Amino acid sequence: MKFLIVVDMQNDFISGALGSAAAEAIVGKVVSKVKSFDGKVIFTRDTHGTDYLETREGRHLPVVHCVKDTYGWQICDSLAPYADVVLDKPTFGSTDLAGLIKSMTDDISHIELCGLCTDICVISNAMLLKAAFPEVDISVDSSACAGVSAESHGKALDAMRMVQIEVN
Repeated sequence: MKFLIVVDMQNDFISGALGSAAAEAIVGKVVSKVKSFDGKVIFTRDTHGTDYLETREGRHLPVVHCVKDTYGWQICDSLAPYADVVLDKPTFGSTDLAGLIKSMTDDISHIELCGLCTDICVISNAMLLKAAFPEVDISVDSSACAGVSAESHGKALDAMRMVQIEVN
């Protein structure tokens, strides 16, 4: 079975507190991928509480975002209709994602990732999946990802290539 992991395509990362033009620019590409994907689609959702600024992440990135049940936490409107399977995660990479995939099938042929941000959550989840499934083909669609900056996006893609994650 093939899986598409759509990482954190949430309002706060697209047009909200941590939004960017680069993030806005990939939304259509991600929608097209999801609509045409022949396999299982899983969305991740960055999820924080109202105490975010008191967490380790909040102290290092003091921008309140993706607080559970707020508009910014929601998957963006154009992707929400396709978000049947959503995994909330309190940190960059989900340690539960591999288990969720394993619970769906033992026959995993390919895992592809796209979404936001390439240099934080996409790379974190890609690395965790590579560790959990070392013999599975794992890829990232670079044209359906955006990073904090073009430079950090490129560096993250290079790092993923180094651990044999295919970058398209």
